[in-house]
Amino acid sequence: MDQEQAQVLFREGAMLVFLDVPQGTEFGIDCQSWRVGPKFKGVKMIPPGVHFVYFSACSKEGEVSPRTGFFYHFKKREVLIKKWDKVTEDMKTTEVTKEEQDRVESNRKELDQYLGAYPYDSYKKWVSLSNHITESLASRLQPQSGKITAVTQLVSEGSTTQSRRERADREMETAPSGTRQDKEVESRLPELTVEPGSRINFSAIPKQKYPEGATPAQVTQYSMDSSHVLKVILDTHYSDNPMGLLGELQFAFICFLIGQNYDGFEQWKKLVHVLCTSDEALALHPNLFGGLIRVLYFQVGEIPEDFFVDIVSSNNFLTATLQIFFSNLEGTDPGSDLRKRGLKFREHLTKKFKWDFMSEPDDEAPVIVE
Repeated sequence: MDQEQAQVLFREGAMLVFLDVPQGTEFGIDCQSWRVGPKFKGVKMIPPGVHFVYFSACSKEGEVSPRTGFFYHFKKREVLIKKWDKVTEDMKTTEVTKEEQDRVESNRKELDQYLGAYPYDSYKKWVSLSNHITESLASRLQPQSGKITAVTQLVSEGSTTQSRRERADREMETAPSGTRQDKEVESRLPELTVEPGSRINFSAIPKQKYPEGATPAQVTQYSMDSSHVLKVILDTHYSDNPMGLLGELQFAFICFLIGQNYDGFEQWKKLVHVLCTSDEALALHPNLFGGLIRVLYFQVGEIPEDFFVDIVSSNNFLTATLQIFFSNLEGTDPGSDLRKRGLKFREHLTKKFKWDFMSEPDDEAPVIVE
Protein backbone atom coordinates (compact mmCIF):
# COMPACT_ATOMS: atom_id res chain seq x y z
CA MET A 1 0.00 0.00 0.00
CA ASP A 2 1.41 3.42 -0.94
CA GLN A 3 1.50 6.36 1.45
CA GLU A 4 -1.53 8.07 -0.11
CA GLN A 5 -3.72 4.96 0.22
CA ALA A 6 -2.56 4.51 3.80
CA GLN A 7 -3.50 8.08 4.68
CA VAL A 8 -6.97 7.71 3.13
CA LEU A 9 -7.64 4.47 5.01
CA PHE A 10 -6.30 5.96 8.22
CA ARG A 11 -8.76 8.87 7.89
CA GLU A 12 -11.76 7.07 6.40
CA GLY A 13 -11.23 3.45 7.44
CA ALA A 14 -13.23 1.71 10.13
CA MET A 15 -11.91 0.10 13.29
CA LEU A 16 -12.76 -3.23 14.92
CA VAL A 17 -11.85 -3.29 18.60
CA PHE A 18 -11.89 -6.86 19.94
CA LEU A 19 -11.13 -6.87 23.66
CA ASP A 20 -9.81 -9.63 25.92
CA VAL A 21 -8.99 -12.07 23.10
CA PRO A 22 -6.55 -14.70 24.48
CA GLN A 23 -3.09 -14.98 23.01
CA GLY A 24 -2.89 -17.73 20.38
CA THR A 25 -6.49 -17.37 19.23
CA GLU A 26 -6.91 -17.60 15.47
CA PHE A 27 -8.40 -14.35 14.17
CA GLY A 28 -9.14 -13.31 10.62
CA ILE A 29 -10.89 -10.76 8.48
CA ASP A 30 -11.81 -11.50 4.87
CA CYS A 31 -8.99 -13.40 3.15
CA GLN A 32 -6.33 -13.12 5.87
CA SER A 33 -5.96 -14.72 9.31
CA TRP A 34 -3.37 -14.66 12.10
CA ARG A 35 -2.59 -16.03 15.54
CA VAL A 36 -3.28 -13.32 18.11
CA GLY A 37 -0.35 -11.91 20.10
CA PRO A 38 -0.34 -10.59 23.69
CA LYS A 39 -1.04 -6.98 22.67
CA PHE A 40 -3.83 -7.62 20.15
CA LYS A 41 -6.92 -5.43 20.51
CA GLY A 42 -8.33 -5.42 16.99
CA VAL A 43 -7.90 -4.16 13.42
CA LYS A 44 -7.72 -0.63 12.02
CA MET A 45 -7.96 0.96 8.57
CA ILE A 46 -10.78 -1.34 7.44
CA PRO A 47 -12.15 -0.20 4.04
CA PRO A 48 -15.85 0.75 4.31
CA GLY A 49 -18.18 -2.01 3.12
CA VAL A 50 -19.14 -5.60 3.91
CA HIS A 51 -16.50 -7.77 5.56
CA PHE A 52 -16.31 -11.21 7.16
CA VAL A 53 -14.72 -11.44 10.61
CA TYR A 54 -13.91 -14.85 12.08
CA PHE A 55 -12.05 -16.52 14.94
CA SER A 56 -11.24 -19.86 16.57
CA ALA A 57 -10.31 -20.47 20.19
CA CYS A 58 -7.05 -22.33 20.73
CA SER A 59 -6.11 -24.60 23.62
CA LYS A 60 -2.77 -24.55 25.43
CA GLU A 61 -1.88 -27.70 23.50
CA GLY A 62 -2.42 -25.85 20.21
CA GLU A 63 -5.75 -27.47 19.29
CA VAL A 64 -7.97 -25.09 17.33
CA SER A 65 -11.74 -25.10 17.84
CA PRO A 66 -14.26 -24.88 14.95
CA ARG A 67 -14.40 -21.48 13.30
CA THR A 68 -17.03 -18.84 14.11
CA GLY A 69 -17.61 -15.67 12.11
CA PHE A 70 -19.98 -12.88 11.18
CA PHE A 71 -20.59 -10.50 8.29
CA TYR A 72 -20.61 -6.80 9.07
CA HIS A 73 -21.00 -3.66 6.99
CA PHE A 74 -18.42 -1.16 8.26
CA LYS A 75 -19.13 2.51 7.69
CA LYS A 76 -16.54 5.25 7.30
CA ARG A 77 -14.64 5.93 10.53
CA GLU A 78 -16.92 3.53 12.43
CA VAL A 79 -15.64 1.90 15.62
CA LEU A 80 -17.14 -1.56 16.24
CA ILE A 81 -16.45 -3.04 19.67
CA LYS A 82 -16.61 -6.74 20.48
CA LYS A 83 -15.60 -8.60 23.64
CA TRP A 84 -14.30 -12.09 24.30
CA ASP A 85 -16.10 -14.35 26.77
CA LYS A 86 -13.47 -16.35 28.67
CA VAL A 87 -16.07 -18.80 29.99
CA THR A 88 -17.57 -19.85 26.65
CA GLU A 89 -14.38 -19.11 24.67
CA ASP A 90 -16.50 -17.20 22.19
CA MET A 91 -17.44 -13.66 21.27
CA LYS A 92 -20.00 -12.05 23.55
CA THR A 93 -23.28 -11.28 21.85
CA THR A 94 -24.27 -8.46 24.21
CA GLU A 95 -23.79 -4.92 22.97
CA VAL A 96 -21.35 -2.61 24.74
CA THR A 97 -22.75 0.30 26.69
CA LYS A 98 -22.68 3.85 25.40
CA GLU A 99 -20.14 4.73 28.09
CA GLU A 100 -17.81 1.95 26.89
CA GLN A 101 -18.28 3.05 23.25
CA ASP A 102 -17.47 6.67 24.11
CA ARG A 103 -14.43 5.67 26.17
CA VAL A 104 -12.95 3.58 23.36
CA GLU A 105 -13.60 6.23 20.71
CA SER A 106 -11.98 8.92 22.86
CA ASN A 107 -8.87 6.74 23.21
CA ARG A 108 -8.39 5.96 19.51
CA LYS A 109 -4.85 7.32 19.43
CA GLU A 110 -3.81 5.28 22.46
CA LEU A 111 -5.38 2.15 20.94
CA ASP A 112 -3.57 2.54 17.64
CA GLN A 113 -0.44 0.66 18.73
CA TYR A 114 -2.54 -2.40 19.68
CA LEU A 115 -4.40 -2.61 16.37
CA GLY A 116 -3.24 -4.54 13.34
CA ALA A 117 -3.62 -2.90 9.93
CA TYR A 118 -6.21 -4.31 7.57
CA PRO A 119 -4.49 -6.66 5.03
CA TYR A 120 -4.87 -4.30 2.09
CA ASP A 121 -2.77 -6.51 -0.20
CA SER A 122 -5.65 -9.04 -0.29
CA TYR A 123 -8.43 -6.42 -0.50
CA LYS A 124 -8.88 -6.75 -4.28
CA LYS A 125 -9.32 -10.49 -3.86
CA TRP A 126 -11.97 -9.89 -1.19
CA VAL A 127 -13.84 -7.43 -3.41
CA SER A 128 -13.86 -9.93 -6.27
CA LEU A 129 -15.46 -12.51 -3.94
CA SER A 130 -17.99 -10.20 -2.29
CA ASN A 131 -18.86 -7.28 -4.58
CA HIS A 132 -22.53 -8.31 -4.89
CA ILE A 133 -23.09 -8.67 -1.12
CA THR A 134 -24.92 -5.57 0.10
CA GLU A 135 -25.54 -4.53 3.68
CA SER A 136 -29.24 -5.43 3.44
CA LEU A 137 -28.50 -8.83 1.88
CA ALA A 138 -25.93 -9.73 4.54
CA SER A 139 -28.43 -8.71 7.21
CA ARG A 140 -31.17 -10.90 5.70
CA LEU A 141 -29.01 -13.99 5.22
CA GLN A 142 -27.08 -13.86 8.48
CA PRO A 143 -28.49 -16.07 11.29
CA GLN A 144 -30.60 -14.43 13.96
CA SER A 145 -27.82 -15.18 16.44
CA GLY A 146 -25.49 -12.98 14.40
CA LYS A 147 -22.86 -15.73 14.16
CA ILE A 148 -22.00 -18.26 11.46
CA THR A 149 -20.45 -21.41 12.91
CA ALA A 150 -18.52 -24.22 11.26
CA VAL A 151 -20.34 -26.78 13.42
CA THR A 152 -24.14 -26.99 13.42
CA GLN A 153 -25.50 -25.86 16.78
CA LEU A 154 -27.82 -28.56 18.16
CA VAL A 155 -30.08 -28.53 21.20
CA SER A 156 -31.96 -31.37 22.88
CA GLU A 157 -35.73 -31.14 22.80
CA GLY A 158 -37.45 -31.58 26.13
CA SER A 159 -38.14 -35.29 26.53
CA THR A 160 -38.08 -38.09 29.07
CA THR A 161 -37.16 -41.73 28.89
CA GLN A 162 -40.87 -42.56 28.80
CA SER A 163 -41.67 -40.11 25.99
CA ARG A 164 -38.74 -41.43 23.94
CA ARG A 165 -39.91 -44.99 24.55
CA GLU A 166 -43.45 -44.14 23.38
CA ARG A 167 -42.08 -42.47 20.26
CA ALA A 168 -39.93 -45.51 19.49
CA ASP A 169 -42.88 -47.86 19.99
CA ARG A 170 -44.91 -45.90 17.44
CA GLU A 171 -42.05 -45.98 14.94
CA MET A 172 -41.36 -49.69 15.49
CA GLU A 173 -44.95 -50.57 14.63
CA THR A 174 -44.35 -49.52 11.02
CA ALA A 175 -40.59 -50.21 10.80
CA PRO A 176 -39.29 -53.22 8.82
CA SER A 177 -38.20 -56.04 11.09
CA GLY A 178 -34.54 -55.60 10.19
CA THR A 179 -34.48 -52.02 11.50
CA ARG A 180 -36.30 -52.55 14.79
CA GLN A 181 -33.10 -53.06 16.74
CA ASP A 182 -31.85 -49.67 15.50
CA LYS A 183 -35.12 -48.07 16.57
CA GLU A 184 -34.64 -49.61 20.01
CA VAL A 185 -31.22 -47.96 20.31
CA GLU A 186 -32.54 -44.62 19.03
CA SER A 187 -35.29 -44.66 21.64
CA ARG A 188 -32.68 -44.15 24.34
CA LEU A 189 -31.28 -41.01 22.73
CA PRO A 190 -32.65 -37.49 23.12
CA GLU A 191 -34.07 -35.72 20.06
CA LEU A 192 -31.66 -33.12 18.71
CA THR A 193 -32.72 -30.13 16.63
CA VAL A 194 -30.88 -27.15 15.16
CA GLU A 195 -30.62 -24.39 17.74
CA PRO A 196 -33.18 -21.65 16.98
CA GLY A 197 -31.59 -18.60 15.42
CA SER A 198 -28.37 -20.36 14.35
CA ARG A 199 -29.42 -21.34 10.84
CA ILE A 200 -28.32 -19.21 7.87
CA ASN A 201 -31.37 -17.73 6.14
CA PHE A 202 -30.63 -18.95 2.64
CA SER A 203 -33.31 -18.70 -0.04
CA ALA A 204 -35.38 -21.87 -0.33
CA ILE A 205 -34.95 -23.75 -3.61
CA PRO A 206 -38.41 -24.78 -4.94
CA LYS A 207 -38.81 -28.54 -5.22
CA GLN A 208 -41.43 -28.27 -7.98
CA LYS A 209 -39.56 -27.49 -11.18
CA TYR A 210 -42.53 -26.55 -13.35
CA PRO A 211 -45.40 -24.03 -12.97
CA GLU A 212 -48.82 -24.92 -11.67
CA GLY A 213 -51.11 -26.20 -14.42
CA ALA A 214 -48.18 -27.04 -16.67
CA THR A 215 -48.82 -29.07 -19.78
CA PRO A 216 -46.98 -32.40 -20.23
CA ALA A 217 -44.62 -30.67 -22.63
CA GLN A 218 -43.85 -27.97 -20.04
CA VAL A 219 -43.29 -30.58 -17.33
CA THR A 220 -40.73 -32.25 -19.58
CA GLN A 221 -39.10 -28.94 -20.53
CA TYR A 222 -38.74 -27.53 -17.00
CA SER A 223 -37.59 -30.83 -15.58
CA MET A 224 -34.41 -30.25 -17.57
CA ASP A 225 -34.46 -26.44 -17.73
CA SER A 226 -34.31 -24.75 -14.29
CA SER A 227 -35.66 -21.45 -15.61
CA HIS A 228 -38.96 -21.76 -13.72
CA VAL A 229 -37.15 -22.51 -10.45
CA LEU A 230 -34.92 -19.50 -11.07
CA LYS A 231 -37.97 -17.32 -11.76
CA VAL A 232 -39.59 -18.33 -8.46
CA ILE A 233 -36.40 -17.55 -6.51
CA LEU A 234 -36.01 -14.16 -8.21
CA ASP A 235 -39.70 -13.25 -7.80
CA THR A 236 -39.67 -14.24 -4.13
CA HIS A 237 -36.40 -12.70 -2.98
CA TYR A 238 -34.85 -10.55 -5.72
CA SER A 239 -37.69 -9.03 -7.71
CA ASP A 240 -36.19 -5.53 -7.40
CA ASN A 241 -32.63 -6.61 -8.18
CA PRO A 242 -31.95 -10.00 -9.82
CA MET A 243 -28.21 -9.42 -9.35
CA GLY A 244 -28.80 -9.88 -5.64
CA LEU A 245 -28.90 -13.63 -6.27
CA LEU A 246 -25.21 -13.42 -7.15
CA GLY A 247 -24.70 -11.82 -3.75
CA GLU A 248 -26.27 -14.86 -2.11
CA LEU A 249 -24.06 -17.11 -4.24
CA GLN A 250 -21.02 -15.18 -2.97
CA PHE A 251 -22.32 -15.22 0.61
CA ALA A 252 -22.71 -19.02 0.50
CA PHE A 253 -19.24 -19.43 -1.05
CA ILE A 254 -17.57 -17.32 1.67
CA CYS A 255 -19.46 -19.23 4.36
CA PHE A 256 -18.05 -22.55 3.20
CA LEU A 257 -14.59 -21.48 1.96
CA ILE A 258 -13.65 -19.08 4.78
CA GLY A 259 -16.29 -19.84 7.43
CA GLN A 260 -15.91 -23.62 6.91
CA ASN A 261 -19.70 -23.98 7.06
CA TYR A 262 -21.08 -27.02 5.21
CA ASP A 263 -24.55 -25.51 4.73
CA GLY A 264 -22.87 -22.77 2.73
CA PHE A 265 -21.32 -25.37 0.46
CA GLU A 266 -24.69 -27.07 -0.10
CA GLN A 267 -26.43 -23.78 -0.93
CA TRP A 268 -23.62 -22.76 -3.26
CA LYS A 269 -23.96 -26.06 -5.17
CA LYS A 270 -27.74 -25.67 -5.42
CA LEU A 271 -27.54 -22.11 -6.73
CA VAL A 272 -24.78 -22.95 -9.20
CA HIS A 273 -26.90 -25.84 -10.51
CA VAL A 274 -30.06 -23.71 -10.86
CA LEU A 275 -28.26 -20.91 -12.66
CA CYS A 276 -26.16 -23.10 -14.95
CA THR A 277 -29.10 -25.26 -16.02
CA SER A 278 -31.46 -22.36 -16.79
CA ASP A 279 -31.67 -22.21 -20.58
CA GLU A 280 -34.79 -20.17 -21.27
CA ALA A 281 -33.72 -17.52 -18.73
CA LEU A 282 -30.49 -16.72 -20.60
CA ALA A 283 -32.29 -14.35 -22.95
CA LEU A 284 -34.31 -12.78 -20.12
CA HIS A 285 -31.40 -12.02 -17.77
CA PRO A 286 -28.19 -11.50 -19.77
CA ASN A 287 -26.69 -9.24 -17.08
CA LEU A 288 -27.33 -11.85 -14.39
CA PHE A 289 -25.58 -14.59 -16.34
CA GLY A 290 -22.76 -12.29 -17.40
CA GLY A 291 -22.24 -11.54 -13.72
CA LEU A 292 -22.41 -15.27 -12.93
CA ILE A 293 -19.47 -15.96 -15.25
CA ARG A 294 -17.39 -13.29 -13.50
CA VAL A 295 -18.36 -14.58 -10.02
CA LEU A 296 -17.50 -18.19 -10.89
CA TYR A 297 -14.22 -17.11 -12.48
CA PHE A 298 -12.99 -15.66 -9.19
CA GLN A 299 -14.50 -18.39 -7.02
CA VAL A 300 -12.94 -21.26 -8.94
CA GLY A 301 -9.61 -19.48 -8.77
CA GLU A 302 -9.72 -19.30 -4.96
CA ILE A 303 -10.63 -22.91 -4.16
CA PRO A 304 -7.55 -24.74 -2.79
CA GLU A 305 -6.42 -27.46 -5.16
CA ASP A 306 -6.81 -30.34 -2.68
CA PHE A 307 -10.22 -29.07 -1.58
CA PHE A 308 -11.28 -28.73 -5.18
CA VAL A 309 -10.43 -32.31 -6.03
CA ASP A 310 -11.95 -33.80 -2.87
CA ILE A 311 -15.22 -31.87 -2.69
CA VAL A 312 -16.07 -29.62 -5.62
CA SER A 313 -15.13 -32.22 -8.22
CA SER A 314 -16.80 -35.10 -6.36
CA ASN A 315 -19.19 -36.83 -8.74
CA ASN A 316 -17.95 -34.37 -11.36
CA PHE A 317 -20.49 -31.84 -10.04
CA LEU A 318 -18.97 -28.60 -11.26
CA THR A 319 -17.65 -29.81 -14.60
CA ALA A 320 -20.92 -31.57 -15.45
CA THR A 321 -22.97 -28.53 -14.47
CA LEU A 322 -20.77 -26.12 -16.42
CA GLN A 323 -20.97 -28.46 -19.41
CA ILE A 324 -24.73 -27.83 -19.50
CA PHE A 325 -24.21 -24.08 -19.08
CA PHE A 326 -21.74 -23.82 -21.95
CA SER A 327 -23.96 -25.98 -24.14
CA ASN A 328 -26.90 -23.64 -23.47
CA LEU A 329 -24.74 -20.62 -24.28
CA GLU A 330 -23.83 -22.10 -27.65
CA GLY A 331 -27.53 -22.01 -28.54
CA THR A 332 -27.76 -18.24 -28.00
CA ASP A 333 -27.07 -15.43 -30.46
CA PRO A 334 -23.55 -16.03 -31.88
CA GLY A 335 -22.80 -12.32 -31.68
CA SER A 336 -23.93 -11.76 -28.09
CA ASP A 337 -21.48 -10.57 -25.47
CA LEU A 338 -22.81 -13.19 -23.05
CA ARG A 339 -21.99 -16.05 -25.41
CA LYS A 340 -18.51 -14.69 -26.12
CA ARG A 341 -17.77 -14.20 -22.45
CA GLY A 342 -19.05 -17.66 -21.53
CA LEU A 343 -17.03 -19.47 -24.17
CA LYS A 344 -13.93 -17.50 -23.19
CA PHE A 345 -14.49 -18.69 -19.62
CA ARG A 346 -14.70 -22.25 -20.96
CA GLU A 347 -11.34 -21.83 -22.67
CA HIS A 348 -9.85 -20.55 -19.42
CA LEU A 349 -11.08 -23.56 -17.43
CA THR A 350 -9.88 -25.99 -20.09
CA LYS A 351 -6.42 -24.42 -20.08
CA LYS A 352 -6.08 -24.13 -16.30
CA PHE A 353 -7.66 -27.40 -15.14
CA LYS A 354 -7.34 -29.49 -18.32
CA TRP A 355 -11.10 -29.98 -18.47
CA ASP A 356 -12.48 -30.88 -21.88
CA PHE A 357 -16.01 -29.55 -22.29
CA MET A 358 -16.14 -30.35 -25.99
CA SER A 359 -16.10 -34.15 -25.79
CA GLU A 360 -19.24 -36.09 -24.90
CA PRO A 361 -18.40 -39.45 -23.34
CA ASP A 362 -21.01 -42.14 -22.78
CA ASP A 363 -22.16 -40.67 -19.47
CA GLU A 364 -22.43 -37.21 -21.11
CA ALA A 365 -19.97 -35.71 -18.61
CA PRO A 366 -16.80 -33.78 -19.54
CA VAL A 367 -13.52 -35.65 -19.31
CA ILE A 368 -10.01 -34.69 -18.30
CA VAL A 369 -7.63 -33.99 -21.16
CA GLU A 370 -4.62 -36.33 -20.91
